[in-house]
Amino acid sequence: MSKFPVNVLATVLFALMAGLAPQPVLVTLLQSIPLPGLPSNSDFDGLALDVPGQRLFLADDKSSAVRVIDLHTNKLVRTISDVKEPHSLVYRADIQRLYVVDGTLGEVKIYQGSSLNSIGSVKGLKGADSSIFDNSTKQMFVTNAGVDAHLPYCLISVIDTTVARKLADIRIDAADIEGLAIEKSGPRLFVNIISKEEVGVIDRKKRTVIAAWPIGKVNQMGAATALDEAGHRLFVTSLKPPKLFVLDTDSGNVVTSLPSVEMSHDMAYDPGKKRIYLAGTEFVDVFQQKDADHYELIGHIPTAFRARTAMLLPDLNRYYLAVPQHEGQIAEVRVYKVLP
Repeated sequence: MSKFPVNVLATVLFALMAGLAPQPVLVTLLQSIPLPGLPSNSDFDGLALDVPGQRLFLADDKSSAVRVIDLHTNKLVRTISDVKEPHSLVYRADIQRLYVVDGTLGEVKIYQGSSLNSIGSVKGLKGADSSIFDNSTKQMFVTNAGVDAHLPYCLISVIDTTVARKLADIRIDAADIEGLAIEKSGPRLFVNIISKEEVGVIDRKKRTVIAAWPIGKVNQMGAATALDEAGHRLFVTSLKPPKLFVLDTDSGNVVTSLPSVEMSHDMAYDPGKKRIYLAGTEFVDVFQQKDADHYELIGHIPTAFRARTAMLLPDLNRYYLAVPQHEGQIAEVRVYKVLP
């Protein structure tokens, strides 16, 4: 395979024709894994990786399936079809279990890792959507209730993934929340309170909201969230207008904001390279962190329509991007190598 992908070449040529300096080559396409037979309405919402087993799990929420991709053969090898609306995913390699958050069923479904047979679920999570895993406690935090459940408030449910039991509900008096970031060195959990254009700060030990940080007036806040814990910076987005916001996690203040890709969905921060990767429709934006308060857009990488579901693995220098089926656009997973 060429070491200089077509999408990178197109970007350089466009920049030259426009009289601009070409962008640095930030990623190179290693593999495109086709997903044949998907319906035209397919769309993707979450990714999880089984590193020891070299499997990638992809939530196809529009066609009620979880796609299983073998990264040894680069093929779609299985479809989990006893789901209705899969959103976020967690894979625990230590006990070989896959956890699938299903919004329509209102539960977290659990599958045995090697066989992928259903082995139980945690119910009572109507309208469940985003989730995040706390590796130190093996707890999973799942957003639910709110507008999708026709309720005026939202919940973040605390799930013990080892015994498959809900431990508590944390109530947030807002109709729409999505996107989570977890602090490893402390007890805080951050959540986008979309209906109030705020970031909610939760104490995971006390299981209560301890602060709300406004991002300023926007028409629609986004779900994408990432954290630079060492630098004390939280990254969130808005959809209208499409912008990236940087918040100080000590004060809660917005320190800067920048225009960003439209329809942003998944964001990741690479602490080694000090870069932010933000996936939206047709492009991935890459921002370089100069220091805690200053950022620069260094890459606007062409991708595909609604290719917004992505996952960064900084230790492996890999970036996975899910491309849905759309008007001649073939569904696939693109595997990129992240360059220095």
